[in-house]
Amino acid sequence: MKALTEEDIRGAFVNATDDQLARLPMPGLHETIWEDREFLGWRDAQAAQLGYLVHWDDAEQQAIGIVVRAAGGSMRAGIAAMCSFCHSPQPATQVRLFSTPRAGEPGRNGSTIGTYICEDLACSLLIRRQPPHLNPPEQIERRGSALLGRVRNFTADVLKTA
Repeated sequence: MKALTEEDIRGAFVNATDDQLARLPMPGLHETIWEDREFLGWRDAQAAQLGYLVHWDDAEQQAIGIVVRAAGGSMRAGIAAMCSFCHSPQPATQVRLFSTPRAGEPGRNGSTIGTYICEDLACSLLIRRQPPHLNPPEQIERRGSALLGRVRNFTADVLKTA
């Protein structure tokens, strides 16, 4: 992922309200290893149901960000679930349904979409966690490319106005 500044991130959100932008907490950008990220995702420590996703759009040469809201409660413990972004199977308690308003007029009129995502929004880190002998660089590159494609598809759905 292209390295982003706080200004880049604040200007990227396509479905945030003015209040959300004013209160937008920044992740530790100085700690971010950008080349190990397909997107930047973080949760709001002050408003636990809120999360933020930002990715670089090569076609538009800009960052695109969306605000997501976690559903109350989690899936039943003891079963497995899969994140729709990174396709990593994990305990159901680590995957959460997130919804987000569409951008523009549809979102202001209540139109939302949702999907199941890793609860900590750290998919980019999760696809790299396995020991190197089980997760060679070529496999990480393939998984990263597929992950970014699914994130881009989701944000493209957020941007649809019809």
